[in-house]
Amino acid sequence: MNAQTVQSPDKAGLYKGMKAVANKTFKGRWNAPLAGYLFIAPWLLGFLILQLWPIIQSFYLSFTEYSLLEPARWIGIKNFQDIAHDRLFFNSLKVTFLYVIASVPLKLLVALAIALLLNRNIRGISFYRTIIYLPSLIGGSLAVAVLWRNIFGLNGFINQLAIWVGIAPKNWIGTPSTALGTLVLLTAWQFGSSMIIFLAGLKQIPSELYEAASVDGASPLRKFIRITLPMLSPVILFNLIMGIINAFQMFTSAFVVTNGGPVNSTEMFALFLYNKAFGSLQMGYASALAWILLVIIGIATALNFIASKYWVFYETETEGRK
Repeated sequence: MNAQTVQSPDKAGLYKGMKAVANKTFKGRWNAPLAGYLFIAPWLLGFLILQLWPIIQSFYLSFTEYSLLEPARWIGIKNFQDIAHDRLFFNSLKVTFLYVIASVPLKLLVALAIALLLNRNIRGISFYRTIIYLPSLIGGSLAVAVLWRNIFGLNGFINQLAIWVGIAPKNWIGTPSTALGTLVLLTAWQFGSSMIIFLAGLKQIPSELYEAASVDGASPLRKFIRITLPMLSPVILFNLIMGIINAFQMFTSAFVVTNGGPVNSTEMFALFLYNKAFGSLQMGYASALAWILLVIIGIATALNFIASKYWVFYETETEGRK
């Protein structure tokens, strides 16, 4: 018999004891997640019932004709074929893309500028940060949308200010050339969350970099271009992607302030989808629109990630950038 296969009584007992402890631990770990599942059960049920199941239903309904009043009838890809010939669909796409292109960069610029101002070490800076952020807490609410509609109305604050300086009043919301601009300005005013994220990113930039640049005689503008922007680029990418996703789904402002008018000049994609679903009761058609919007947002997000390798800098990178 091979001596290596023979275990002494002490070693054999130790081996059996370790095996028993391991089995007990394994069984305990197998049973322990039950408590965890009980704790997450409310969220898990909410996700399965209120999110995952509607997603599956929406995908199925996109291939059906469904009006809420009658059972869904399978029609294949007819909804998508009808969308491809819908003039209002392409108009909503155009309006939405114009809104995204105009509002997202403007919102990021405003948020970054205010974050730079609030990053200074001055007395009472915490109070200023709180005061500036407070309006953003209600920035996307219905009340603010109604207020914005009144501000840019015929008898609103903007026209009253224009009359005071000698400029003729204008129907900002009722004119196709300016109605979309009012929604863009409203989005730029909702800079709070992006500003907070920018401010957190600015706090992570080592002060030694600015001190070394000052020793070399770099100007504030050069510091901003050569230090702040590269070090802040991951945060810029995050805010950019989140801003694009939110902009493509913008609904409340367009619905309350302009209701898609005038002449469909502010009928965003989400508002067009809403009108098809609850105005015309074309639930199958609206479901197909929702999946098209998902694909558009996915493509936009993927393109941003692909392009990010050319302008986003990470501190962990050790190889030179091409």
